[in-house]
Amino acid sequence: MSSATPAYDDANIFAKILKGEIPSEPLFETDAAVAIMDIMPQSKGHCLVIPRAASRNLLDATDETLATVMPLVAKLARAAKAAFGADGVRIAQFNEELAGQTVFHLHFHVIPVYAGVALKQHAMGEVPMATIKAHAEAIRAELAKG
Repeated sequence: MSSATPAYDDANIFAKILKGEIPSEPLFETDAAVAIMDIMPQSKGHCLVIPRAASRNLLDATDETLATVMPLVAKLARAAKAAFGADGVRIAQFNEELAGQTVFHLHFHVIPVYAGVALKQHAMGEVPMATIKAHAEAIRAELAKG
């Protein structure tokens, strides 16, 4: 088995979202990353931070990308937790298929968690866009508070 990371493929869905080829429900964007709603959420308020830099995952990302993106992940986690009164927030990031990665562009899941409510299985079904949009509005309202 090789330990080398496979080459980045710019035809992945997140690369297409970053290029504007596929629509998404945005929360905020910076020069370094975009934050969007996950269309197959594991819980109410599940969203993503996607760095603009082309890398498959953490294994081939630059230290600069990681240093720039992590404060954005924290900002979004605080907003998502507050928007829905969540009891906690899970941050998930998968590296390669055997670890659960399904889209091969570095991204961070921000998943609000609620006492007594089990998370849905990862990537196992979309929810109505009206729900996604309502959740996005709640998070954007928290982000606007600063």
